[in-house]
Amino acid sequence: MIKAIIFDYGNVIHRWDNDIFLNKIVKKSNKSYNHVRRVIFGSKLYRKLDSGVISPTEFFKIIKKQCNLLMSKDEFFKAYSDRIFEKITTSIDLAKRLMKNYRVSLLSNTNKIDSDNVIKKSELFPLFDTITLSFEVKSAKPDKEIFLDALKKLNLKPNECVYIDDIKEYSEAASNIGIHGIYYTSYENLIKELKKLNVKV
Repeated sequence: MIKAIIFDYGNVIHRWDNDIFLNKIVKKSNKSYNHVRRVIFGSKLYRKLDSGVISPTEFFKIIKKQCNLLMSKDEFFKAYSDRIFEKITTSIDLAKRLMKNYRVSLLSNTNKIDSDNVIKKSELFPLFDTITLSFEVKSAKPDKEIFLDALKKLNLKPNECVYIDDIKEYSEAASNIGIHGIYYTSYENLIKELKKLNVKV
């Protein structure tokens, strides 16, 4: 019996587009788009930020040096936050409906920048029963430890929980430890998959 629905945040509750950020960074660098993208998202650097291994300031300093950035830390973080641009209202409304019958939680690979500037300002944030953020628990998807943290906070068994993520590797990682993982591709498909689990939507 399903007792909890756990949501990812990025591109499930709120859309963001890293290209918006990257294009702004490239304009302030003498390096190519591909170089900048590789430094920020194509290496282990971003995972270190999300895992809480490095601070946002350290993240900025490394990128500034490797990309020859001509911008201040404040300008950098403003550009970074601008990549987040649209609430997914269908998911937000669904989460609120589910809260009538289930515990609803958040599990996200994220960092202090996004947490402070976006996630904590979301209308859903104070409504979640439990919250697991990668930079706080020092573990990031697809590592099983981050899922175990969510289960511990909920005090539920894996098969009593559903996890929704827009990255298939991550929904499968949840499934691998017994959680009902759903790969989010559209609202319509999400509803269909939840109904298969007899979740009241």
